[in-house]
Amino acid sequence: MVDLSRACWSPCCISRVSKTLQHTSGGGEGSLDRLLPSVSTSLSPRKRTTSQCKSEPPLLRTSKRTIYTAGRPPWYNEHGTQSKEAFVIGLCGGSASGKTTVARKIIEALDVPWVVLLSMDSFYKVLTAEQQLLAANNDYNFDHPDAFDFSLLVHTLRKLKQGKSVKIPVYDFTTHGRQKVWKTVYGASVIIFEGIMSFADKELLKLLDMKIFVDTDSDIRLVRRLRRDITERGRDIDGVIKQYNKFVKPAFEQYIEPTMRLADIVVPRGGGNMVAIDLIVQHVHSQLEERKLRWDMAALASAHQAQPLPQTLSVLESTPQVRGMHTIIRNKETSRDEFIFYSKRLMRLLIERALSFLPSQVHIVQTPQGEDYEGRTFHGKRITGVSILRAGETMEPALRAVCKDVRIGKILIQTNQDTGEPELHYLRLPKDISEDHVILMDCTVSTGAAAMMAIRVLLDHDVREDKILLVSLLMAEMGVHSVAYAFPQVKIITTAVDKKVNDLFHIIPGIGNFGDRYFGTDAPPDWSDDDMDEPSC
Repeated sequence: MVDLSRACWSPCCISRVSKTLQHTSGGGEGSLDRLLPSVSTSLSPRKRTTSQCKSEPPLLRTSKRTIYTAGRPPWYNEHGTQSKEAFVIGLCGGSASGKTTVARKIIEALDVPWVVLLSMDSFYKVLTAEQQLLAANNDYNFDHPDAFDFSLLVHTLRKLKQGKSVKIPVYDFTTHGRQKVWKTVYGASVIIFEGIMSFADKELLKLLDMKIFVDTDSDIRLVRRLRRDITERGRDIDGVIKQYNKFVKPAFEQYIEPTMRLADIVVPRGGGNMVAIDLIVQHVHSQLEERKLRWDMAALASAHQAQPLPQTLSVLESTPQVRGMHTIIRNKETSRDEFIFYSKRLMRLLIERALSFLPSQVHIVQTPQGEDYEGRTFHGKRITGVSILRAGETMEPALRAVCKDVRIGKILIQTNQDTGEPELHYLRLPKDISEDHVILMDCTVSTGAAAMMAIRVLLDHDVREDKILLVSLLMAEMGVHSVAYAFPQVKIITTAVDKKVNDLFHIIPGIGNFGDRYFGTDAPPDWSDDDMDEPSC
């Protein structure tokens, strides 16, 4: 354990509340009354206060700038399986010790994408009617390990560390229950988990890659707790002090303070200790560097050369009509209007072909003539379409035209120009997509990198692999092999497969930059099928 007290501004701890307040405010605002909100004689209504899983929207606003938690690089290998877990930082400390402030300072200093701040407050147990009465009289101990749902907490943190999508309960501190709507969290590269009992469970400790204890003077913590509980949770001073003396202080001494010995780093004085935070950030950066996964696109390109096309591939029959439409849309002289018209015709045929692979069952209906007709009907819960932006979005009208009330999700994947890796930037999926058959849409697939990432995202949201259909107007053999090798149960449907991909990963002979030709925008001189405006690969 590293004690960073010598790295702080002062070698001694501040013991009195008034001195502390004068030090932090810089003037004569050291009294308790000046810090706490004024309390009127009439009771004001309690404010609705809930626990927060601070990951939505995908950005973090700090005092200096807004950090977008986007641009997640691959977290899986060429086999489609997870190759690196998220780095989990556990923050422990007494109530109101400044854990959340330290977490935000670390996030700001890290300046890395896809950081999730997970609060232990979200995992309080739902109180019984009897416990509700105790809580109303400040006689329920929220600072005891038994107050937390460690089973749900460990299960959730383990899934999040594995890169899976999780649902986080939202705890209401006024009703002492969970709200009906839980928050969905996904895609963490770094998880900062903070709570008073962060080190109190053996299984929980196993999930933490770095353990930090925030050590703050008890007087400071009491003042902060008074201010928070009165202003944010609608409680009175007497009740807060009663609860502090009866539960908070004894629990800290019995359960929390002893866990300081488990910490890798002890941070005195919380968020103001920038020397300690800088040391933590340096260590996290070094750990993230060791965990980096570099995609070797050249190796991916040569891995499946001379291999027969997989059985999971279905190519639309090359009739004179289909070949004629390809002739038009591949012609560089074709006008934009004709390109759009014939692309839409091919998309409609492609979607109809894809629907034939969905499960069906016998369904008997009676005709107007009173006779039975043995037909077929879809055998599943729902069909959901997911487009890989932006080109995949052009296929949505064709899906909507043949599937009434189909749900649509969107994924934005862009290529990092420095690393050449695909990165996940945006995600919006319908609720309960895990129960659906999903038609994943992209117009062109060259290397398969974006398609593989999109499929991995669906799997992380518990969509079954055999319920995913990848549809694309044009694919390269390289992309077909890459997707089929990583995800052998995914059905691949396309109108044509071209044999080659050049050094810039363009499909040869290809179709050009589909998004630019469809939307009428100009492609940059060095465009590739993996670029931002055409994020399909």
